Amino acid sequence: MQTANTDHGVPAIREEEFSPSYRWQHWIRAIAIVVLTVTGFYIAEPFLATTPNPEPTTFTNALFRSWHEIFGFVLIGVVLFKTYLFLFARQGRKEMGSLKDFFSPKIWAQQIGYYLLVSRHPELRGTYNPLQFVAYLTFYVLMVILIVTGLILYVHSYHYGLGGALYDTMTAIEVWMGGLANARTWHHIAMWGVILFVAVHVYMAIYNAVFAKDGSMDAIFSGQKWHTKH
Repeated sequence: MQTANTDHGVPAIREEEFSPSYRWQHWIRAIAIVVLTVTGFYIAEPFLATTPNPEPTTFTNALFRSWHEIFGFVLIGVVLFKTYLFLFARQGRKEMGSLKDFFSPKIWAQQIGYYLLVSRHPELRGTYNPLQFVAYLTFYVLMVILIVTGLILYVHSYHYGLGGALYDTMTAIEVWMGGLANARTWHHIAMWGVILFVAVHVYMAIYNAVFAKDGSMDAIFSGQKWHTKH
């Protein structure tokens, strides 16, 4: 365990914040989101014009769609793995501790004051502060919407194998949502929500790295973060 002092002379300890499995799932999920965003935009509005060919050899749309579906299943796998970590891993127990901070008015006030640069960062019992907790909860709700609506669209492309096995369940949800067009619209809305989340997430990660100086952004690479002794 490594110790040091902050700029204010406050003792700090460098401890593990994110396990290797947590960091791997984070970066695989990030890559999947980027690929799904690019291929999703193409599927919705093709932006590449291929050279005309009388032979049936240029399947650009099919290629983008296939990569979209491949990384869609990668994302499903990562989300399921993250759910397992949250429920059963040591890292998950610390994340669950964020619920105590979420229901603390004092922590809310201190956290908002920190973002307004008028107070120090509160001492948290969990991994996330209340605002982060709300953001991540919203993110995973969006993930569920994306996955379910994505599978609804998938079963209309592949009628055998997994597509055939899921067909009855997904079409029942499709009817409940008001039809395939509505499912597709919700798929797009959820993706825009994820894009907004990613933009804010990156900004806040840089913000905390600059003002907190606790290695919070480095932690997603190294796993280590500085924790001050209150």
